[in-house]
Amino acid sequence: MRMPTPREVFALIERMRCISSEAERRALVAELGAVERPTVLSFLNAHAVNLCMRSQEALGAFDRSDLLLRDGVGLRIIMPWLGLPAGFNMNGTDFIPLLLKSLPKRRVAVYGTATPWLERARAHLETVTPHVYADLQHGFHPVEHYVRQARRSRPDLILLAMGMPRQEAVAAELRAALDHPVLIVNGGAIVDFLAGRFRRAPENLQRAGFEWAFRLLQEPKRLFGRYVVGGFGFAATACRLRLAAPALPARRPRPAPLRPAARSAVRRSSGTAAPAPMHKEL
Repeated sequence: MRMPTPREVFALIERMRCISSEAERRALVAELGAVERPTVLSFLNAHAVNLCMRSQEALGAFDRSDLLLRDGVGLRIIMPWLGLPAGFNMNGTDFIPLLLKSLPKRRVAVYGTATPWLERARAHLETVTPHVYADLQHGFHPVEHYVRQARRSRPDLILLAMGMPRQEAVAAELRAALDHPVLIVNGGAIVDFLAGRFRRAPENLQRAGFEWAFRLLQEPKRLFGRYVVGGFGFAATACRLRLAAPALPARRPRPAPLRPAARSAVRRSSGTAAPAPMHKEL
């Protein structure tokens, strides 16, 4: 299989929804609470871009997402260089709990991580959200298992916590296989954070955009390749993406709507709580 081109990866980045105001963020929450077909929400960060530059499979999995949001400081830095608006940092670690708290009662399935973190995350979520968490599955089953489970339990929302790019590939399969309205959220390590397995960085580090350094100190063996080696790789990727970007004077900041195939999936929502401000840089 051929390697992705910088222009293909640039096109993926260009598809990201830019959220630049609290009103836009509230509208996004309302949209996500009112899907009428299987709809996939994914988060694009520097690590994801590196994966997409190396693998057509990873690029294809992300490209099958209905909505992409910017996650982290790496893309914030290069977005103006590419002639694109950066907007708020909509990282999943903050946005997913906010989304769950804002939506009215739902049936939620959580697929990912492992015991005992799944159960601990559910116990925490049941105290801070109104939802029913009835379908918990660890993250090491074959994709067919999750399809069978979701067909059986028919959840309103599926939270995947398997890491990139496996969760995006599983999300794409679920999107293709399910026939009922369901929001599928690619959450990465969110369940481990909710379960207390990993600690968040202090607020001042989050605001300064150095949560990645805090996480690296907590898990140096696992994250060295992603944050240190991957950081140099991302710098090289940024140069290649800049060469692939159209001429900057022709580009204008604009919000990216849901993909055309998914626009009919969104109806007006009622009963969605107004979320609190959230756009710290990771």
